[in-house]
Amino acid sequence: MLYGIDMPPDVVVGKDLQLIHRGIGCVFHPDTSIGDRVQIYHQVTIGRADAHLPHDQISPMLIEIGDDVVIYPGAKVLCRSGVLRIGNGTIIGANAVVTQSTGEREVWAGIPARCVGRRQ
Repeated sequence: MLYGIDMPPDVVVGKDLQLIHRGIGCVFHPDTSIGDRVQIYHQVTIGRADAHLPHDQISPMLIEIGDDVVIYPGAKVLCRSGVLRIGNGTIIGANAVVTQSTGEREVWAGIPARCVGRRQ
């Protein structure tokens, strides 16, 4: 809590997670799994897209962040229901709002985010 990070103990974290700039202001939903060698910058939110609904109206969900993913400052990864997967090696651009699963080694940007390239 010192840096304003909200990461519940239920979040599964792989090896060598890097919270760049100390991850100031990052928020993680408890149903999140983070792979190995992931880099997450400040002000990132990983959570529900339907948080405005009453608890009895929301569907189960899981957010899976693959290995070697980079999530740049201010990005939002928001799941409505089911599983939202960020593929291995994917880059999520600054301030992007991702609401769907990605492939592997893709570059996503924009609001709403879309695939704008491939990572070499």
